[in-house]
Amino acid sequence: MTTMSRSVHNFCAGPCVLPDEVLAELADELPNFDATGMSLIEMSHRSGDYDKVHHETLDLLRQLTSAPDDFSIMFIQGGASLQFAMLPMNVLPADRTAGYVVSGTWGKKALADAEKLGSAYSAWDGADGGYARMPTVDELDIKPGTSFLHVTSNETIGGIRMAEFADPGIPMLADMSSDYLSRPIPWDRFAVVYGGVQKNLGPAGMAVVFARTELLDSIPSGVPAYLSYNTHHKGDSLANTPPMFTIWATNKMLKWIKANGGLEAMDARSERRSGVIYDAIDSSNGFYRSPVDAASRSRMNIVFRLADEDLEAAFLTEADANGMKNLKGHRSVGGIRASVYNALPDASVDALAQFMSDFAASHG
Repeated sequence: MTTMSRSVHNFCAGPCVLPDEVLAELADELPNFDATGMSLIEMSHRSGDYDKVHHETLDLLRQLTSAPDDFSIMFIQGGASLQFAMLPMNVLPADRTAGYVVSGTWGKKALADAEKLGSAYSAWDGADGGYARMPTVDELDIKPGTSFLHVTSNETIGGIRMAEFADPGIPMLADMSSDYLSRPIPWDRFAVVYGGVQKNLGPAGMAVVFARTELLDSIPSGVPAYLSYNTHHKGDSLANTPPMFTIWATNKMLKWIKANGGLEAMDARSERRSGVIYDAIDSSNGFYRSPVDAASRSRMNIVFRLADEDLEAAFLTEADANGMKNLKGHRSVGGIRASVYNALPDASVDALAQFMSDFAASHG
């Protein structure tokens, strides 16, 4: 088997880190899949060899998430951003409205697309507080006639998460992209759950969408074929050529998650690892500052600031020289952001915490 040798710690917010063993398996199997004499990405998506991988991946998703049988699981190209439009096109009745929790950049983008396609409104907006926290359920302003409430479980840019999914009294639609399969999902709360795979599950290029099958019976007939969930549901996500490499890599990542204890273990892992970095922030006597309300701190995307932008630039330069990559905060907010997705090695988390301590000691 190919031997992986990492020389850097990769804190990229997306695409994600993949485990060494997953990358090694992909490298070994890429030229000649399962002794077929060709690569999986060269063969027909109608072939038996690919079909086995495809349906095994669907089965692994249902098994790992404990998704009930009345949820359809679909692979849809385009990532989560395409779902901002597909959701209202498919599940929002023309005579109803949908509430959106605007908790940051991605909640804002989801609402903007929904407003172009139907009736949608902000049920809560965190702009006044700088998008530093998630709302409590009693802060939601849900209007009469609202079919669904859309939430973003983890805002990748702002570094905030919904610690719990409180019951708002109506079904929820959830963009879970950046903490997808890092914790169990309470299915009774949701009508649709979706997310891009490029944070915790594989290479970019695809969203995994879970949708209650009862919703699929009422999809308007005028929705274009590829944009209709029914096309993907009825065709087992094989109505057209799917993103075969992404699905294959996701298959291997799902097996890695299963072998490492499943979603409960990923949840505990994320709490422990993010805690190491938050401890480095909180114990720095103000040298590092988290702009996020403690109760809403993300376990996937840890954002923090230093005294000024010059010091942040020095931090990033020295971190890079020490093999710590992709720590720069999103261009819209600046600062530092460390993304600690499922497959990031513990050694990377420990290395960052130690570097933060050393940097504070030498620049404080």
